[in-house]
Amino acid sequence: MNGEILKNRLNIVADAHIWGVQSAFSNIPGFDVNLRTFEAADIINSLLQDADVLITRSTTKVNAGLLNGTPVRFAATATIGDDHYDKTYLQTHNIAYANAAGSSTGSVIEYMLTVFLTLHARGLIRLPETRLGIIGAGRIGGGLANIYRKSGVDFMLNDPPRARIEGGNEFSPLEALLEHADILSLHTPLNRSGEDCSVHLLNAETLHRFKGRGIINAGRGACLDNNALIDWLNGDSGRFAALDCWENEPAISAALLAHPQVVIATPHIAGHSLDGKAANTQFAHNALCSWLGIAPVWQMQQDLPPDDAPFQLDCNADAWTNLHLAATHLYPIANDDAALRKAATGKQRIAEIFADYRRHYPTRRAWSHASLQLNTTDNATIRLARAIGMKIV
Repeated sequence: MNGEILKNRLNIVADAHIWGVQSAFSNIPGFDVNLRTFEAADIINSLLQDADVLITRSTTKVNAGLLNGTPVRFAATATIGDDHYDKTYLQTHNIAYANAAGSSTGSVIEYMLTVFLTLHARGLIRLPETRLGIIGAGRIGGGLANIYRKSGVDFMLNDPPRARIEGGNEFSPLEALLEHADILSLHTPLNRSGEDCSVHLLNAETLHRFKGRGIINAGRGACLDNNALIDWLNGDSGRFAALDCWENEPAISAALLAHPQVVIATPHIAGHSLDGKAANTQFAHNALCSWLGIAPVWQMQQDLPPDDAPFQLDCNADAWTNLHLAATHLYPIANDDAALRKAATGKQRIAEIFADYRRHYPTRRAWSHASLQLNTTDNATIRLARAIGMKIV
């Protein structure tokens, strides 16, 4: 535990919309906890003048402006990414920090699989023949590659940091993906400088060289130049994009959202399954307890509902169509798309709709907690369903 906390009094400020925040942070054995929760917009410097611990989501920029002159000595974000944390400032000022990297990986993978199956069902791609170009082969990109390999789907991997370390022929340069992939799918962290800078990794110049038809971004909004994407879509009516991550969230581009070739538009909710959000909180709780030098005392399972009863699904002779029916039952992605597209009517500010939907996101269970009973004798459907992670009973 940091030596500056001596009174066993632990003042915690947290975002009110972190799942399970009261249960996870109000009771820390050995400490007299004072937990206060606020809207993200209300978490400002003056609010932290007596705070020891700060627990946030991605909407709070944790930097000098927020923390200068405060007693905060530990900060955690209940999100996978931490590019909203000024890590140089935190390290320089001896403020411990943590993210929830890996916590909602499964939810994002399920989102991506639902996107690909939806694109197939709409006739925009043809699985398994479509070649997928995965940019960033970390937890999500690498996990998708493993599933595609099991499913017989063609793919290419681009990950310069891993390629430098691991060598071999598993990875391809970006130029090769631009030349040979049918779809590009972004899964890189947002690196703002250095050899692996990923800000506008896909920009006007790279998109001009891309010979495929589709772009998917469920990684970081700024990795894709949104203005350049509009121009690229305008250049060919056969091109399309599916976007969960956008530049300037929540005040995203109205022109891009309304573009007819943006075929799936969701408000950065790929990782927002109930189980993914619970895991985010678990990671933050565990990190705080580790910093305090105690064992974790809260387990997310105690607050999660029981699994749903198995859902019976009638199947037809086409395995990929069956998978689409199953995926969109487990995760009705069209509802998320429709909720964001309300912003295109102009009756309410896009930023308000974007943020409000994320804040009050409907319950969505991870596939492992929502089993299926497939009424079929088609072994291909059953094999593929299991390969992509569906729980079949």
